[in-house]
Amino acid sequence: MSSGYFSYPMPVNEPVLSYAPGSAEKATLKRTLAELKSTEADIPMYIGNKEVRTNKKVAIHPPHELKHILGYFHAGEEKHVHQAIEAAMAAKESWNNVSWENRAAIFLKAADLISTKYRSYLNGTTMLGQSKNAFQAEIDAACELIDFLRFNVHFLSEIYKQQPISGAGMHNRMEYRPLEGFVLAVTPFNFTAIGGNLPTSAALCGNVVVWKPANTQIYSAQMFMRILKEAGLPDGVINLIYVDGPTIGKVCFNHKDFAGVHFTGSTTVFNNMWETIGKNMGMYKSYPRIVGETGGKDFVIAHKSADPDVVVTALLRGAFEYQGQKCSAASRAYIPSNIADEVKKKLIAGVKSFKVGTVEDFSNFVNAVIDEKSFNSIKSYIDNAKKDPKAEILVGGKCEKKEGYFIQPTIIEAKASNYITLCEEIFGPVLTIYVYPANGFEKALELVDRTSPYALTGAIIAQDRNAVELATHKLRNAAGNFYINDKPTGAVVGQQPFGGARSSGTNDKAGSILNLYRWLSARTIKETFNPPTDYKYPFLQEA
Repeated sequence: MSSGYFSYPMPVNEPVLSYAPGSAEKATLKRTLAELKSTEADIPMYIGNKEVRTNKKVAIHPPHELKHILGYFHAGEEKHVHQAIEAAMAAKESWNNVSWENRAAIFLKAADLISTKYRSYLNGTTMLGQSKNAFQAEIDAACELIDFLRFNVHFLSEIYKQQPISGAGMHNRMEYRPLEGFVLAVTPFNFTAIGGNLPTSAALCGNVVVWKPANTQIYSAQMFMRILKEAGLPDGVINLIYVDGPTIGKVCFNHKDFAGVHFTGSTTVFNNMWETIGKNMGMYKSYPRIVGETGGKDFVIAHKSADPDVVVTALLRGAFEYQGQKCSAASRAYIPSNIADEVKKKLIAGVKSFKVGTVEDFSNFVNAVIDEKSFNSIKSYIDNAKKDPKAEILVGGKCEKKEGYFIQPTIIEAKASNYITLCEEIFGPVLTIYVYPANGFEKALELVDRTSPYALTGAIIAQDRNAVELATHKLRNAAGNFYINDKPTGAVVGQQPFGGARSSGTNDKAGSILNLYRWLSARTIKETFNPPTDYKYPFLQEA
């Protein structure tokens, strides 16, 4: 039993290591990459206290080196989803009874393990399994995940401190319970940190979790699961399984103990989840919490006062870091005619200067896209643009999948404001620019607002403060994360809480206190010290 209130002050964001030539972290990471590639991993599912292996082993290949096998994961089926739910529910009571300070200690220890002992391993599995360069892996798998774990402990401690007032002769208190049932976490390939945060944020609040990562993120997901186990996470609190989406949905959304879903992925999948849950409301104990961050068609709009070099840098980084496979990636840009020629010239030169290749060569700025399905989808947009009179490819356009899924960073200039690559999410290294009349800024803002159904991230680049003010107002519903004179990527936990609205999700702001409220169910408790013994009130007496 707790005998005091334990303080968890606001943490400091984890420092980003540079991996500069000659640095210790660079040497360590290169050794780890070689070690990981020298062995074939045998990756089980983690259900309750069991490491579950099946007869269906699936090979994991680096997207940038298809001939190499990193290992095999054991694919599950419908029965494993049932087993995971059973294990979660069996662990629920004991996990609920673990004191807050001991729950917090597990996740703080996990953060410490990532920061030290396992930093190169979580970065290395992310680099090899998801084709991220060293810097992109560092800011994701190390720093952002560490920050999620530490900041969530602080945020939850702040929630627990929020208590109601009490009148004379009574004491009121608020208890923040976990949800009644299990939480399903469905996580994407593109961020190891998201893969770690979605199950752990719910578990930190006392919930038990069934975690289904994307198959293309399993290599790093299992490494994080091993870290959680070493940090002391009890069996059954988080159950890691590898099944397909329809199977997980069929079982979880038809289960009476389903209490919520924490999701990052496509808008279409999230819409289907929402529809299915709605149809099944009669079978659940409580209204499930539905939390999702979905797609984006993120914009950069430059004003005629913008510094061309600032615009170019924001686009080269915002559009092409991690091959544009970020929900927040800059994928459409609106450039005023007075600086358009200079911006286009420098963008072309920048793209031509990129090195593309494997993650082991740290000089490569761009690596491979995640898999063949993604490669083919991105390539189809590029191929269509090559033959469409409403579009012109300014640079790039080469696609090659013999050695790995490599797509050369590509910039398309759209001649029509509603051209398809200005509207649809591509999720790859493709940037579409549209040149607007330099004096037509307000109309360009209207274009930005209505061209895409998404509202995740966006940026205004301008030196004119009135333009900044106008864009901030006019685009207030067009982006949940809005940037001024910066690229629209790189949200930091505790600094820029992340999430969007419209078709981009429920805007529950991962990396803030807001998200944790979704995994709690409050109970108000009133205690009266001197309870009345007669029902009669004074007003009932006439004299």
